Amino acid sequence: MDRLDSPARLMIVSDLDQTMVDHDDTKNLSLLRFNALWESNYRHDSLLVFSSGRSPAMYKELRKEKPMLTPDIAIMSVGTEITYGETMVPDNDWEKFLDQKWDRNAVLEETAKFPQLMLQSATEQRPYKVSFKVEKGHAEEIMRTLSERLTKLGLDVKIIYSSGVDLDLLPQGAGKGQALAYLLKKFEAEGKPPINTLVCGDSGNDAELFSIPDVHGVMVSNAQEELLLWHAVHTKNNPKIMHATERCAAGIIQAIGHFKLGPNTSPRDVMDLSTYKLENFNPGHEVVLFYLLYEKWRLAEVENTDIILQNMKRISHQSAIVVHPSGVERSLHGCIDAFGQCYGDKQGKDFRVWIDRVSSSQIGSDAWLVKFDKWEMSDEGRQCCLTTVLLNSKPDTPEGFALAHVHQTWLDGYAARDQSVWIF
Repeated sequence: MDRLDSPARLMIVSDLDQTMVDHDDTKNLSLLRFNALWESNYRHDSLLVFSSGRSPAMYKELRKEKPMLTPDIAIMSVGTEITYGETMVPDNDWEKFLDQKWDRNAVLEETAKFPQLMLQSATEQRPYKVSFKVEKGHAEEIMRTLSERLTKLGLDVKIIYSSGVDLDLLPQGAGKGQALAYLLKKFEAEGKPPINTLVCGDSGNDAELFSIPDVHGVMVSNAQEELLLWHAVHTKNNPKIMHATERCAAGIIQAIGHFKLGPNTSPRDVMDLSTYKLENFNPGHEVVLFYLLYEKWRLAEVENTDIILQNMKRISHQSAIVVHPSGVERSLHGCIDAFGQCYGDKQGKDFRVWIDRVSSSQIGSDAWLVKFDKWEMSDEGRQCCLTTVLLNSKPDTPEGFALAHVHQTWLDGYAARDQSVWIF
């Protein structure tokens, strides 16, 4: 929560499965479109929050499968766990709050009396969440009876049914909506409430997010019946809640534009990247464009012309150095020449590049230090480089900056098998 010194321009709070992540989109195009938009326009002054029913273990599995960004905050296990940053530091105050009127053993004892309830995997059973699978036809009656029995025991338990099969029991004070309300209260206490908040969901366990006062909300086009019915009863006339016509992450991008919360053109949707510039210089934006061009060159999605290579050289110092992840130093211009020979080498293949965790700091009147994770995903698997770039202003070029130094190190476990083909 301390990454930003001032209120976030935009805080996006999004469910993962079938909201941010489209499991029917095998090429992950909508997710990659969102990634490019976020890192180029929002990462430097906004907050990304993932709010998922997944346990931390299942969340980490999803991150290995899909090209996801690293959120600033993760709300896991249907709002019973809140963690911060890449290392997922837990919020202990939230856990203490949830201890009130919660007895996990008593919940397990009562639910065992319903043979229709099938416990989910061990990874999904958490200190403040007990999770089952149940057939839709039994769900309503079980929820009513269970609620009555637990209340008689003096327990204040919330029962959430979602996705037509998942039944979760949580402390009454838990849930995605309550976790978000708790975060907003903390930001308010620090004098840094987000200027705008956009919540995004597709199923029943997301409904609470849309009930938080003053937030904007988007139900993606593929939202499930249970959420649409809840919306029709509770928030149908709320102009701040929309039902997108686009699926998953594409629907989130659509909502950013619909509510005028900021730029909503992803760099991946721009035909001519050389003309796509921001009014104010943003190092993150330049880094995203550079690596998008790198991807398109190798996929042969741009014209094979020396102009592109000359433009890349024009935005780099003649003496600029690239430190390869192996530790070998190379001339940046020499790397650009080698890159020119890779035109179309990934054509027809499942090859994607994305940037994560872009951060920049101005270290002089005309110099910026930019750090980010550069990922490549191909048929051979995933590789990731922790990259640091020194940029200097260069008024004599249209871009206004020049690459002076690039340093790369492999992320543990994600080194390229053939390191000779790793250029940038």
